[in-house]
Amino acid sequence: MIRAMLYSLFLIVAGLFPSTPSESYTLNAYDFSFKDIDGNNLKFKDYKGKVLLIVNTASFCGFTSQYKAMQALWDDYKDKDFVLIGIPSNDFYQESDTEKEVKNFCERTFGVNFPMTSITSVRGKDAHPFYKWAKLTYGTKTVPKWNFHKILIDKNGKVVETYSSMTKPTDDKVVSKIDSLF
Repeated sequence: MIRAMLYSLFLIVAGLFPSTPSESYTLNAYDFSFKDIDGNNLKFKDYKGKVLLIVNTASFCGFTSQYKAMQALWDDYKDKDFVLIGIPSNDFYQESDTEKEVKNFCERTFGVNFPMTSITSVRGKDAHPFYKWAKLTYGTKTVPKWNFHKILIDKNGKVVETYSSMTKPTDDKVVSKIDSLF
């Protein structure tokens, strides 16, 4: 009787620990997709084998001028295996109400022509699955604490570095890290 109870307890406890790796660890960044600023699918798998710099953005933030540096970086690296993706977010209440407003602002003010997603949640329970995966797999350093937080992804779809809002996309440490990934 005791032996049967112990065996049952063992089975219950063993069931709490899966024998296969968690799905979050088997995914990579290329497994995610967003809606782009025009409502079309933006699949990261289309950029497989490229270095990605993911930046959550906002139109009415003290760091909004970083769009200029983002565009400069894009202009310098777009013909290499590199893609910069802007992810407008209103999580900090500093984004326009519509994608059309965001797009017009970015194009007219900064000449932005790099890929942009639709307005997307990047933190908390409503965060896009990409950001949930990044947090679960790589920790809280991937969770934006403010607008213009940056996540650098290598050619294998793994997060290799994050940068705070204070770090411009054209900062030497960002550029040298990108260069090291080619």
